[in-house]
Amino acid sequence: MVRVALVGLVLASGTAAAAAVAQPPPAAVAATVNGERVTLEQVDTFIRARFPGAPLTASQLKALRTEVAQDLVDDLLVRQYLRTNGPKVEPAEVDRQLAAFADSLKAKGQTLAAYARQNGQTEAAFRETWADLVAMQAYVRQHVAPAELQKYFEANREHFDGVEVQAAHVLLRPQGSPVERARCRERLEAIRAEIVAGRLDFAAAARKHSQCPSAARGGDLGPVPRKGGLQDEAFAKAAFALKVGELSPVVETAVGFHLIRVSARTPGTPAAFERCVEDVRDAYADDVRAGLLPRLRREGQITVTVP
Repeated sequence: MVRVALVGLVLASGTAAAAAVAQPPPAAVAATVNGERVTLEQVDTFIRARFPGAPLTASQLKALRTEVAQDLVDDLLVRQYLRTNGPKVEPAEVDRQLAAFADSLKAKGQTLAAYARQNGQTEAAFRETWADLVAMQAYVRQHVAPAELQKYFEANREHFDGVEVQAAHVLLRPQGSPVERARCRERLEAIRAEIVAGRLDFAAAARKHSQCPSAARGGDLGPVPRKGGLQDEAFAKAAFALKVGELSPVVETAVGFHLIRVSARTPGTPAAFERCVEDVRDAYADDVRAGLLPRLRREGQITVTVP
């Protein structure tokens, strides 16, 4: 599925809003994954739904298309893996779960079709996404013993208890070359030294240097959960390791390099494993997916051809 975290990655890149993108030819290909296509229409449908706003420059549009295409590549890699290695998922089970989800939306005055559109998918594409979720759940049930889930629950109590930290960051985003990445890290190390020495206030550093829309708020990102938020695992792990008021070392993520400061920690409510076992299984499945992707990308035949 297209990960919600992508929103954070795109915003952190400095792209504040996306354009109403011109409809591409249906056959235009954004990527090929082991012989299967990701179309430019899929990419732009997601962009139009999730990032409405002012027109982008050509370079901004290409960068955003590339971000979305890479996420769709990941989805297709996992789908292909589960077809070969996962248990068979009956269409009736997908129907059952989708119907239950549709009922929950109806109770909130929303339809499944509208929800799919808001997430940049047709109803048919959303069904395929849901089938991927069901397949991954079945894969975890087949391969992970209850004792392992219990162990995972204990290791990730902050997430299941709902603990959050109030985090702010300074983000520098390199352009990609190893030399540029090294320079970017060095620059952020220098900024950190200024903050530690008391010559530069953290919020002022964010407003002056950060390449994230949060710069206008002094880097404030609001409450950050341990898992499942807009930030990726490396960011969340570093943020939760900090004491209130502490400044992190330079943290590298898929977006770039960060300095992180936590201003508050909100305790959650202690959870019982027996009452949240499905949530534990879902979180475990997300981690399994993240662990699979580096190998699937190394072994796969992937071509990204975003115009």
